[in-house]
Amino acid sequence: MYAFLPEAVREGLEQARKAALKRKDRLSVHDGDATYRIRRFWDGGFALDLEGSEKLRGHVDIYDGPRHLYQCLVVSSIEEDDERIFEFKWSTPVASGPAADYERPEFVPAGLISR
Repeated sequence: MYAFLPEAVREGLEQARKAALKRKDRLSVHDGDATYRIRRFWDGGFALDLEGSEKLRGHVDIYDGPRHLYQCLVVSSIEEDDERIFEFKWSTPVASGPAADYERPEFVPAGLISR
């Protein structure tokens, strides 16, 4: 796509694209003590930078900044261009509260007025 541009310009555009991805995306993968920044995320997987990423397998956690979003089971990875693409077998959203044993009403008062 950028074949007509000089090599220095192409490298500058690639560095600017990577810097923009790092600024706007807060998603990260936690594998034990290791943390990796997610470049792209979709329903069936995610992509990391090729440099500095290891081949993840097994149970990982996905965070948006400090907020825990998903627990996933990573089963495969492939390398494409400058990305390592991971697919997961299952992905479970993390609940923000405990499970309820009863049906919760739609309208709940903010507080009760006592006499």
